[in-house]
Order: sequence, then C-alpha cells, then structure tokens
Amino acid sequence: MADDTAPRARPEIVDAASALESRFPFADDAAFADARHGYLGTIRDGLVHADDGRVVWNAETWTPTLAGPRPDTVNPSLWRQAQLVAMHGLFEVTDGIYQVRGLDLSNMTIVEGDRGVIVIDPLISTETAAAGLALYREHRGDRPVSAVIYTHSHVDHFGGVRGIVSGDDVAAGRVPILAPEGFLEHAVAENVYAGAAMSRRAAYMYGAALPVGPAGQMGAGLGMTTSTGTVTLIPPTTDITHTGQEETLDGVRIVFQVTPGTEAPAEMNFLFPDRRALCMAENATHTLHNLLTLRGALVRDPRAWARYLTEAIDLFADDTDVEFASHHWPTWGRDRIVALLSEQRDLYAYQHDQTLRLLNKGYVGAEIAEMLEVPPALEAAWNTHGYYGSISHNVKAVYQRYMGWFDGNPAHLWQHPPQEAGRRYVEVMGGPDAVLVAGRRAFDAGDFRWTAELVSHLVFTDPANTAARELEAAALEQLAYGAENGTWRNFYLTGALELRGTSVGTPIVAASPDMIAQLTLDQLFDSIAIQVDGPKAWHLTSAVDWTIDDTAYWTRLANGVLTHGEGTVRGGADARVAVARTGLLALLSGATTPEALTTSGDLTIDGAGDVLTTVLGVLDPPDPGFAIVTP
Repeated sequence: MADDTAPRARPEIVDAASALESRFPFADDAAFADARHGYLGTIRDGLVHADDGRVVWNAETWTPTLAGPRPDTVNPSLWRQAQLVAMHGLFEVTDGIYQVRGLDLSNMTIVEGDRGVIVIDPLISTETAAAGLALYREHRGDRPVSAVIYTHSHVDHFGGVRGIVSGDDVAAGRVPILAPEGFLEHAVAENVYAGAAMSRRAAYMYGAALPVGPAGQMGAGLGMTTSTGTVTLIPPTTDITHTGQEETLDGVRIVFQVTPGTEAPAEMNFLFPDRRALCMAENATHTLHNLLTLRGALVRDPRAWARYLTEAIDLFADDTDVEFASHHWPTWGRDRIVALLSEQRDLYAYQHDQTLRLLNKGYVGAEIAEMLEVPPALEAAWNTHGYYGSISHNVKAVYQRYMGWFDGNPAHLWQHPPQEAGRRYVEVMGGPDAVLVAGRRAFDAGDFRWTAELVSHLVFTDPANTAARELEAAALEQLAYGAENGTWRNFYLTGALELRGTSVGTPIVAASPDMIAQLTLDQLFDSIAIQVDGPKAWHLTSAVDWTIDDTAYWTRLANGVLTHGEGTVRGGADARVAVARTGLLALLSGATTPEALTTSGDLTIDGAGDVLTTVLGVLDPPDPGFAIVTP
C-alpha cells in the first residue's frame, strides 16, 4: 500500500529528472569500478564515537536509501554521485599508497615509508582520523606515523591531526608536518575571523543536522557530510615555498607544486616520482568545485586555478600512472589523468573567460548565471557536473571578484534590508492573503523559485505567519528534490526544516580551542577587535601596555575601535598588564576573569585596575545560531 504521507516530487521535478536521465550516460559505470578499486575493508558497523559515546560519524547511514531504487525526490545525477561518494573503507591506490575514504567529508591518504607512514590530510575530527588510521593498521600492520602533510588550509584537511599524532612528537622533531607557505595564517583566519557565520552557514551547506533519506540529506557532492567530532590543529614545521621543491620523508621522495589562490588561498599538489603517483589536493576532483562556497569564503581565482592545472599536466603527467585527490576516488592511466585534469582546467577557464566576456557587454551576475552553458564536450564528462559548486553561483562569484556586490544599477545602490523590503512588498501586493494566493498559484504552476522568493517577503514581514512559512518550506523542498548540487539540496532542505520550527544551530565549530591557541598576537587581538560593540564603546578610552610572556604589546580602545600592535602604546598607557599567553587565552575565551587571574598570581596590573573589565565589558560575542530564513 502506498504511503500517502511520504514526500513526493511534483510532476515538474519528475519530468526534469526524466529528461536528465535520457541526456547523460548513466549506463557508464567506469567511475564505479574506479571507486571500488583496491577495496580492503571498512570499520565495524560504520560508526565512529567520541569519548563520551556520542556518534560523530555513521558511514552506513545512507546505505538503506542508496540500496534501493532512486526515489523521485532525489536528482538522478546527485543520486549517482551519492552512490559513489558513500562507498567507505580502506582502499589501495598503488603499491605503498592507501586511502581512507567515506569516513568523513574528505579522504585521508597513507603513504608507507621506510619505517612508518606519511599521513596526508587527517580529516576533520580526531575521532574519524584515529578510526581511519586504526583501519589502515588492521590491514597493514601497526606502523608509526612518521610525517604529516596538509595539502591546504581548509579544516577538513587538518582538523583530525591530534587523532593520529601527538603535539609532543611534532615539537620534539620526531614527526614533521609539511604544508604550503601561508597555511597557518589562512587556516586560522578563515575559521576565527568569520568562523561563527561560516560555521552556521556550513550547517546549511553540509546538512549535517538533516535526517538522511529520500526527502532528506543525500550527500554534499564532495563527500557525504561533515563529521561532528573534535577539531584540532598542530602548526606545520616545514613550509613548501616554491614549485619544484623536493623533500624526502621517511625515505619517500616528493616533488611539490604550490598553487596559491586556487581551491584554497594556500594549497599544493605533489608527485611521488618513485611510485608514479600524483596528489592533486582539492584542485581536481570529480565535480565542478566552488569559486565561492555557500558557507562563505574569499572568492577564488579561476584564472589562476586553470593555469596551475595546465602547469600540473606539464610538470607531472608523463611521470604519473595514478592520480588521487583529497576527495573522491583515484584515476588510473596517463591518458585518463590528462583528460581529467584538462577537463577540469577548461571548466574553470571557461567560467572565468565567458563571465568576463558577458560582464563587459553589460550583463550582471544574475543574468550571466542564467545565460552561461557548459560546452557539450565538457558537460558530457561526469567530473564537470555541479555536485558541490555550480555554474550559477560560480559565475556570480567571478562577477563579484571583478565587480563587487553592486551591479551598477542605481536603483540597487541603497535598497531596503529584507525585513523592511518585505513589509513594503506585502503592502503593495495587497496584504498577506494576496501574497499567499500568488504564492500558491506559482507553486501550482511549478514555479518554485518564484514561490520561495515571493513568500519569503511575507515571512520576513510576519515570521509568525505559519501558512507563509509552510508554503515557502514546500517550495524549498521541491527545489531540493530537483537539485543536482548536493549543497543546494542541503541549503533548501535545512531552510525548510527551520521554517517549520526546528533550529539546527551549528553542528560543528571550527574555531576550536586548539585553533584559537595557534593565533598570533595580531590575530588574537584582531579576533577581539571584531567583537567590540562599537556604539557601546563610543565614549570609552583605554590604553594598555601588555607583557605577554616575553613580548611587549599594546592595545588602545577609542571611538569604538580596538587598535593594537607590538611595542608600547604611543602617548602613554593607563595601565601595564603582565600575563602569560595561556592566561590571556583563558581570559578572552571567558573561561576566567581578571580577578581570578590576579588572585592566582597569573596576572598583574600596574595602574588603572579596571582597564580589562572596561574592554571585556564592551565585547559582543558571535551568535552561533543566528536566523537565516527568518528575520
């Protein structure tokens, strides 16, 4: 008997899926053979637990759904990608190189050396990284970690490092950590400066809090979702500064290519010449990647990205038999590798060049996003499909990179914010009931984009209007069911979930204590300066000379701005404060108070005794659960 309560895709979505199935070669299963190649085994039950028993990863959670026929609530292309990405376990890439896949959003690669193993990209969480290493050892023996490589500065490529190596071993020089130059600055800045907002939006992007199933989370295109364990960071000990730099780790030769400004501000590819294996980090995966992620980030440079892919082909192709990356599955054979890298290269270059061509004809980002189509030869390759990035939001990112947020129309120069605009839209349309009638008419006509845009004005005018919230949620669901892009699907479904009253908050916080501990003093005080409530601090002044361990530093609060730098404050300080860095971190995190540190002898103040209380009293910490689909 059919379940009449089960979510269903509207006919418009079903028809679009049918058209897509007839357009692309779904019978081509070469990628499935590649994804299964070298499989050795997986973890028991697919579960990874934290020390407190909480499940931080369940690799089997998608299996019941993916084992059945495709439901009409999942785009067939995304369904195919989910089947590939959900495969999990330990895989042999080539002699002496193994990958742990499907135990987090990213892959962890393990390269056997003379005495131990080199670990590349230890996932997001210590728990998943430890589980991945244990799985490797179960099949290959208890080899020690002899070195770590971070391919780039995103948290899913370093956050689990303390699950595989101790800080003491790194500090003692027993385990070197290699990363591209600029890694630490970018890793810390991205996860701290705008960390709260990015983490909140990442909850939408990866759908980690969504139920899994035909009408729920079905992957994020790049991986299935993010683990929710403990994020850590141990600073690198060796910088890779230039292309052609060669290092030998545990008897293994590695030749590096630095690729700044591509998928991350600090990133690198590298070749293992003696094993004819090429790591492309996250610069060439089996999807169209983001030029600007939906969670937020700096806009990436597709022109540079394309040129580095050309350089990688020139540098490494003739010496490579297998290519692997920090996500997805490897590619074997020189010709197939060159095809993959070339298709990826042409994809980023095409978006860049065509967006520039059209913006120079006067089109704006939203217009170009509707106009630009991928060349047929590229579209026929599965690795160019937008499971994670999309032509639509990538084109807008290119426009933003060159032209900024303003499209040049003076009517858009000083628009009302959403709540005020919503009130005016609802009024001019004839009131709430009229908006709902128009919204339902658009929904019935299959124009779900217009339904969501239209009814969102009413939601921002009256967030308590349950009919408006439900209609917008229903429209977002249909948009999700039709989306080829995993992150778009997650955004739509998470928005629908929150419109219906379930707040997902922030499942994972990248700005962990371990991350905060790696801040330079400049970055640390920057992170405090952006929390100052400007109006509250307008009329306050406070100048402090600090001694932090053995470093002289100054801060000055005036006009609602906290300025700072090394040395002593110009014009004289109101007080001199001596504190250890550990005490300062505890103070700024709210874990202690000036009074408690003074009592314990860990802080001394010479001069105005209330200077710290004054500054701490005007801080306005971020909100990890701020509203997105409502005012």
